[in-house]
Amino acid sequence: MENKATKTAWGPMFQVALEQFFPERQRIIHDAFVNRFMPSSLQRLVNLNRFDFIRRMILNLMERKVPGIRGGILCRKRYIYEKLNDALKNGIQSVVILGAGFDTLAYRVPELASQQVYEVDFPEIMQSKKVLLQQLLGHVPAHVKLVPVDFDSQDLEVVLQQSGYQEIEPAFFIWEGVTQYISETAVRKVFECLRKSAPGSQLVFTYIRKDFIDGEQMHGLKTLYDQTITKNQLWKFGFEPEAIGDFLSQYSWREVEQAGKVEYQKRYLDPANRVLMVMEVERAVYAERIAN
Repeated sequence: MENKATKTAWGPMFQVALEQFFPERQRIIHDAFVNRFMPSSLQRLVNLNRFDFIRRMILNLMERKVPGIRGGILCRKRYIYEKLNDALKNGIQSVVILGAGFDTLAYRVPELASQQVYEVDFPEIMQSKKVLLQQLLGHVPAHVKLVPVDFDSQDLEVVLQQSGYQEIEPAFFIWEGVTQYISETAVRKVFECLRKSAPGSQLVFTYIRKDFIDGEQMHGLKTLYDQTITKNQLWKFGFEPEAIGDFLSQYSWREVEQAGKVEYQKRYLDPANRVLMVMEVERAVYAERIAN
């Protein structure tokens, strides 16, 4: 599982790197660090996209193969950033990124330098990220703690506490692009941990629609279904959008809103005058921890 997770962790970062070639006023997500975080082979591929005709060719190829996956990744990252930014303005002191992968959020948002950030992911990914940070920065920044964990076999609460995380004050949790890769049992174990967070904590997580995971509705993404479920059996679990609220209430969390294709189009794509497909199968949820 770790090897598969390491491979899939680079995909979203590649999309973010390509986005940096768009004019700043049209860019969905800004990330000055992303290219430096990637292996040299991917850096070379990204750098080829400086040439417009190569970039158009690569982007067109990706859209034909998996329509909307690029737009979905970029918009969900923008959504997470905006919710995090609001939380920081309102005084959140700690941030927990579950399934952090090689994302640069903890390093590119200046306001996070004065907070405590816990980046949680598989041991292999966290070790690779540690080596990468040491190469780029000379050290892992003091405000970041890299926390290795296997969501399927380890107790997240215990691992976080051993890393110094305390449940006394409200925290901001990010769980991006992970829930589909683990079992329902593992998802519920994470929410059992989140149940113990302080009231006022906030969470943004993404999920894949259950009807897609179950093969009931392809949403125009048969190739993606074949890649992630039929062939490689990477994706295991999904939610029904209308069932999110009831699910969260079991763990003392309240659904505030969901965001997907329609919301992303209105909030990010239209204002930037961008024509970018967004896949239907993935949605983001913003939730708040309520008192027991």
